[in-house]
Amino acid sequence: MKRGAHAVKIFGWGTEQISNSTHTIATPFWFLANSWNVDWGEGGYFRMVRGEDNCGIESMVTAGLMAT
Repeated sequence: MKRGAHAVKIFGWGTEQISNSTHTIATPFWFLANSWNVDWGEGGYFRMVRGEDNCGIESMVTAGLMAT
């Protein structure tokens, strides 16, 4: 079966803290830029949980270097 693909740019990471009266949950995330417009997500950006390889975000990474 053929699989589809979509490229996004990972440009940061962080941890979101959510607290209630009894405890705090910390969720690590990647911060990504999409090729869609600013009306989508967080102004064209979105977050994806780190450490779970959702959509192959951690196992199918490609990078490039400019020639000098």
